[in-house]
Amino acid sequence: MKHFPAEEWIDFLSQVVRTIRKEKMKEHLEQGCKRCSKIVSVWHRVRQTAETEANYKPPGDAVRIAKASFAGSNLTEEKKRPDVLSELLFDSFLQLVLEGIRSSSNGTRQILYRADPFQIDLLIESQAGGRSVVVIGQLLDLRHPGIVGHDLRVTLSNLRGCEVQAATNQFGKFREELENSGNLELKFHVGNHKSVVISLRDDLGA
Repeated sequence: MKHFPAEEWIDFLSQVVRTIRKEKMKEHLEQGCKRCSKIVSVWHRVRQTAETEANYKPPGDAVRIAKASFAGSNLTEEKKRPDVLSELLFDSFLQLVLEGIRSSSNGTRQILYRADPFQIDLLIESQAGGRSVVVIGQLLDLRHPGIVGHDLRVTLSNLRGCEVQAATNQFGKFREELENSGNLELKFHVGNHKSVVISLRDDLGA
């Protein structure tokens, strides 16, 4: 007995087979071909499942809850304000460790980033036995050498719900202390609705 390929049975179920061919396939099934009948049955269930999925609508309550969850997340605003990429120029934790020394970490980390048009110098220090960290930073405007980035709003977060706001002074510096979670994120705006985001995992190599 000659069998029909699976792709033809898919066309058969989709009603796109030519009439003459369709009649031959019907006759083939009526002759009791188990192999082809099984193929038709499988693709029939696939078609039914696809039709059911297309007609599915989530409950109205679920939709309202989902919309409410994202209402305050400012996701739309963030899409309009793409982050400026930052380049790591220096990290004291990446320096070679002298032979015989187990660790170069002494509770202090110095990092230098570049995110046009700024250069960001950061010093992170452990405080209160590691329960908190002090972040000291300075922003320099690379467009105007020697000119600092003053009056810029800076947001510091430990990514565990603790967030503090700071502002650079006339020297482009800021200093803030926050609870140490092991992680740190710094964010500030650079104009044109863009922002710089610097994230540090394991900020003091604890």
